[in-house]
Parts: sequence; structure tokens; C-alpha cells
Amino acid sequence: MSGESFNLRIRRFMDNPLLQRKQFCVDVIHPNRPNVSKNDLRERIAKDSKLNIKDPQCVILFGFKTAFGGGRSTGFGLIYNNIAAVKKYEQKYRLVRFGIEPKVERGGRRAKKELKNRKKKVRGKEKSKVTGGKKKK
Repeated sequence: MSGESFNLRIRRFMDNPLLQRKQFCVDVIHPNRPNVSKNDLRERIAKDSKLNIKDPQCVILFGFKTAFGGGRSTGFGLIYNNIAAVKKYEQKYRLVRFGIEPKVERGGRRAKKELKNRKKKVRGKEKSKVTGGKKKK
């Protein structure tokens, strides 16, 4: 559903050299469309010649609210100088959301509790053996 069926307006543009980024508000006008995907917006902003963006992954968009009645959305955008700055300063959940970093799978709450209780029963070097998992008898 990409195409030229929406217009962008960038306002409150400011340069933030301390965090190695440019930050701005984005107004998206999308008549006859319920919403515009962030990937479409990201590609359009990356193609903009005035902003001089080398890598579209350096564009982070978030906080979009659609106006009542539709047709217009407002959100925030950040353009980092390089991908290293994105990984350094951006929040982890946004990196996962945009596919820059993989999602970390964690064990369940019950498994953590069981491991803790098994570790309490042994001392010293045996703790490392217990950590490997439960042995079948």
C-alpha cells in the first residue's frame, strides 16, 4: 500500500549534535486512507534530498496519533548520523520494533524461580551443574 497518496510536512526541525541526531515533528496528511505505515513514511523521509540521509535505518519514527475523523496524523521523528549512534542512544524496544536488533527471548517466570530454588540447595562448584537443567533419573 505504498504510493503517493499521502503528504508529509516536517516542522520543529532541530539539530541535536550531542546525541548525533536531527529531531522533528511530522504531520502526515492521508485523505481516503485510514493510516500510513511507518515503513512507507521512513522510505519517503529517506528519499528526501534536503535531509541528506545515507541509510534509511537511521530514521526512527514514533508516537503517531491520528486526528479524530482520520485523514491526518502527527508524530515524531529522529534521524541519526549513523547506525552506531542509533544503537547507542535509541531505546532497545524501538530497535527491535524496526528490525535493527533481534528480539531477546527470555525464559518464563516459573523456570527462573525453579532454578533459583535448585541453586539454593547446593554449594560451591555444584551450582554450575545445577544451572544446566534438571537431570532425569
